[in-house]
Amino acid sequence: MLRNVWKLITLGLLAGLLAGCGPQDPAGKAAEAYLKALVAQDKEQIAALSCAEWVESAQMEVASFQAVTPRLENLTCAQSGTDGETALVSCQGKIFATYGNEEAEFDLSARTLQLVKEGGDWRMCGYR
Repeated sequence: MLRNVWKLITLGLLAGLLAGCGPQDPAGKAAEAYLKALVAQDKEQIAALSCAEWVESAQMEVASFQAVTPRLENLTCAQSGTDGETALVSCQGKIFATYGNEEAEFDLSARTLQLVKEGGDWRMCGYR
């Protein structure tokens, strides 16, 4: 009987841990998708992941990476707060941009991303 109790406790703890690994932060996941599309220089995807008023700025961000080879390392994003209907998202990781033999490094924790819900989805809408 005691063995069965321990099995139930173990299964309960395991289920709790696995539930914590699920997509519980849709704004954070949307921010990650935006940054991945940015580094992939995917103009169509970046537009789809941007709010209507940010699309032009997003396209300029993509253009700024045209002459370099960018890559993402250790990307994680999570909602860190709200401002009215805006989700504030903090990211960790870096974008490295290589041009010839030179490499620039951009720390993603230096800015907070602003996301808004538009069309039922979280969309990138600027920085703070």
